[in-house]
Amino acid sequence: CSVRVEFNVTRSASVVHSVPRHSTGDTMLQNTGKLAGYTIFITGASRGIGKAIALKAARDGANVVIAAKTADPHPKLPGTIYTAAAEIEAAGGKALPCIVDVRDEKQINNAVGKAVEKFGGIDILVNNASAINLTGTLETPMKKIDLMLGINLRGTYLTSKLCIPHLLKSKNPHILNLSPPLNLNPIWFKNHTAYTMAKYGMSMCVLGMAEEFKGSIAVNALWPKTAIQTTLMDMLGGSGIDKQCRKVEIVADAAYAIFKQPTSFTGQFVIDEDILRKEGIRDFDVYAVEPDHPLLPDFFLDQKPEDLARQMEEHGATPAFKSADSAATGPVSDLFNNIIRGILSPDIVKTTQGVYKFDLSGDHAGVWYIDLKNDAGSAGSGEPPVKADVIMTLDSSDFIKMFEGKLKPTVAFMSGKLKIKGDMGLAMKLDKMMGMIKPKL
Repeated sequence: CSVRVEFNVTRSASVVHSVPRHSTGDTMLQNTGKLAGYTIFITGASRGIGKAIALKAARDGANVVIAAKTADPHPKLPGTIYTAAAEIEAAGGKALPCIVDVRDEKQINNAVGKAVEKFGGIDILVNNASAINLTGTLETPMKKIDLMLGINLRGTYLTSKLCIPHLLKSKNPHILNLSPPLNLNPIWFKNHTAYTMAKYGMSMCVLGMAEEFKGSIAVNALWPKTAIQTTLMDMLGGSGIDKQCRKVEIVADAAYAIFKQPTSFTGQFVIDEDILRKEGIRDFDVYAVEPDHPLLPDFFLDQKPEDLARQMEEHGATPAFKSADSAATGPVSDLFNNIIRGILSPDIVKTTQGVYKFDLSGDHAGVWYIDLKNDAGSAGSGEPPVKADVIMTLDSSDFIKMFEGKLKPTVAFMSGKLKIKGDMGLAMKLDKMMGMIKPKL
């Protein structure tokens, strides 16, 4: 689509302010037995936030359908649908583990059918399964876009569609999507447009379905105010991120507070801390991984992505992303954005047929790539979308000199300034591109 829509005013969906107070003191939200006998269908419930919500419901004596892909132990990720089921049973609930990829309609249908057969119906659906890839438009492979849209948007829509006929038979049905308020500030689209579209798709399901099923099903979204310690956050934030996070229990408690509400409580974009304050919680240190340590705000809540990355680093973490400005300033970035991308064409791809990765050190250190092998070619920061044929390691100042024509690649190589790993023939072909760039500088 070529239509461009500009917003001069930042708009955020309203956050809940209408939940009745129920004082529970200064500890975590207590179970009341409200969900005893209820059947809760949770996607992505084998670990993390999904499992925490399942365990919270299990303590009331709820039936929990664990709809997730992990049937066998993963070398890097903890838990399976079967280990989660054992924990749910131990907590006092009944569990039904189901192997489900939310992109597969047949698998969802089978899980829904088993849930209805075993428990007699479905009362609550939690759309928790999600995929994330924080890269820019040119750096995001289509398979990653398909994955995020398939799981986040399509998976949420499809699972909701298949559960709704059964939810309509419940006395107090809820759909809860783990998705953010619809904040239209462009900073949340810049440099990870695909992820934002996919995640906001889940939020748009809330807007539409809440209105469509008003009076019959409560449809809401829940989003944490701060970063939550999960395996995913460990991957994004790296070592040291955990002390800037809250525990998954805060999101589980917030979900529990939502499930207690009548179906008239619908179309809301709930922030976990806000609804728990309405429930009487005052001491949020009980949810912190490290009490009294500064907390990292979550995405989409009006703190710039680059500020989040900076805060991670200031408190000892090593973020795996730079979000809004991923190595995106300086002469190397200018060279890629203003020159290199402008000369890419099917012709140069046809004559080159190589993928190049540049590991740069020095004042403008970072990883960059040029793909002269696929489609019409691409270039940008980060790892190449496919395996590199040639890896070049050099100082960023020498990289700039090479592309400006001030340093011959052969001279750089012979003098030890440039190290080349891979196909030497393809490495020499890069001279042609450098020759095309010099007149444009």
